[in-house]
Amino acid sequence: MKNIITQFSRLFVGILFIISGLIKLNDPVGFSYKLAEYFSEPVFNMPFLEPLALGLAIFLVILEVVLGVMLLVGYKAKATIWCLLLLIIFFTFLTFYSAYFDVVKDCGCFGDALHLTPWQSFTKDIVLLFFILILFINKKLVKPLFSQAVTNIITYASVLLCIFMAVWVLNHNPIKDFRPFKVGSNIEKGMEIPEGAPKSVVEMIFVYKVNGVDKEFTDKDLMNIPEGASFVDRKDKVITEGYVPPIHDFSMTKDDTDFKDEYLQEPKLVIFVTYDLKLSEPSGMKSLEKVNQDAKAKGYKVIAMTASGADEIAKAKKQYGLNVDFYFCDATTLKTIERANPSIVVLEKGTVIQKVHYNDIKDLKL
Repeated sequence: MKNIITQFSRLFVGILFIISGLIKLNDPVGFSYKLAEYFSEPVFNMPFLEPLALGLAIFLVILEVVLGVMLLVGYKAKATIWCLLLLIIFFTFLTFYSAYFDVVKDCGCFGDALHLTPWQSFTKDIVLLFFILILFINKKLVKPLFSQAVTNIITYASVLLCIFMAVWVLNHNPIKDFRPFKVGSNIEKGMEIPEGAPKSVVEMIFVYKVNGVDKEFTDKDLMNIPEGASFVDRKDKVITEGYVPPIHDFSMTKDDTDFKDEYLQEPKLVIFVTYDLKLSEPSGMKSLEKVNQDAKAKGYKVIAMTASGADEIAKAKKQYGLNVDFYFCDATTLKTIERANPSIVVLEKGTVIQKVHYNDIKDLKL
């Protein structure tokens, strides 16, 4: 019975690590955004690690996949199980912290393929920790499935294939797009809220300075505010999260006017997406004006979307000779639309027809 439980744990943990790792390896840039969120001020306040987020993301997802493979084939079982235990303890701490302090809404464990709440993520890690502890206690029962030579080949091959996949998706689009802006999706429909969908329950919190100290009061406590207290701020506390549509915070704003309703009806629209012009790839930016001219010649409306300010926009237009109008959109939303900076998105009445990485402009079909 002990051996059966151990082998089941081996299979369960190995497969789950491989699946979870491959989903994130399909989109390491997206996972790096999640790590950067953990490093930001509201969470661990380690901004010096944010520039390392992408490299760390690639390392972690490759490690996750390779450890799963190593466990299944029985490569260096003792070391593998030790690594799995340390990794799951680290992830369990992260998910507990984000759940208890409510600082990260989605851990990114399964990328955009499956969104888990913080407490669901923590529960998942507790389950994994339980099975990994079984493996740790019964390490001697985890034996190689093949000869040493075959086991080595499979392990080394998994490392090389993971590295190849990481390099590929970094220089092109993810192999499988799980995001709400994937090809075939309609942006307007993605922003709709269904009838009868649960609404958020929000409590108003009022902050008053009482004897030099900021204190919070609910709307029910307003009659009991001490004399001499001075109003500081008012904020909304979400008690229950309502339905959030897959696409939100999407705008096409210029001169304080949102043009999304107009542009999402355009039958032929090309959008240059560059969430931060200061971080955009120069070789990609240099290619955009030719695309602009070719698209306009074929009857397309061409615009650009960014979260950068007016000065950066003017600088980029001059530097790269861009003859397009830029519209503002939230940086997080633009990062969700496309990972490359810049990239090209083709819409037909709000439906995504094509998405192209700047390295694949030659594949653009207009």
